[in-house]
Amino acid sequence: MTRKRSRYIDLRKMRKGFALKPLAVGIAGIMATGCADDRQDAQIYTSLEDCKTDYPDAAERCDAAYQTALDEASRTSPRFNSEHDCEYEFGPNQCREVNNSGGSFFMPFMAGFMVSQLLSPRPYYSQPIYTSYSPYSPFRSKWVTADGYVFDGDIRKRNYKVSPSVYKPKPTVTRTVSRGGFGSSVRAKSSWGSSSRSGSWGS
Repeated sequence: MTRKRSRYIDLRKMRKGFALKPLAVGIAGIMATGCADDRQDAQIYTSLEDCKTDYPDAAERCDAAYQTALDEASRTSPRFNSEHDCEYEFGPNQCREVNNSGGSFFMPFMAGFMVSQLLSPRPYYSQPIYTSYSPYSPFRSKWVTADGYVFDGDIRKRNYKVSPSVYKPKPTVTRTVSRGGFGSSVRAKSSWGSSSRSGSWGS
């Protein structure tokens, strides 16, 4: 099997990639504990253009939120030893190879980015969101965060309220996870609730 070439995230390529997945447009309410009064409106976009269409007066914030999500994806996305292991979790052609000083590994492509409080005078929030096209995945056609929290509903949903805990900083990933490891974390978090924490691939 030919290995994909290493490359940095290309904003134009990512935007094009989003457009190729029309079903991957959605919003989701995360399965997390917390007071309902603290929940915030949140949206998941699969293209930067959609964000700007919804918020024409906040185009610069859309740009910044998108870039923040891309940066976070590089820092917090699960890492796999092989393309096969990554695609087992996320589906065919959903992973890219990365080479850095720590070696070579595979990461899933970001499927969307979640934003909240984009028009608020307070700081807005942004983070990468993923989905799976794999028949073996417990989060197939659902939105999931980099640390394994699954959102309620499927990827066709658009507007939800989420707990502020969704936006807590994720740990920088320093280890790789084997096939099925990310899915196991997803199942654990779904069973134990938002207070659980996975140590499978974080620092």
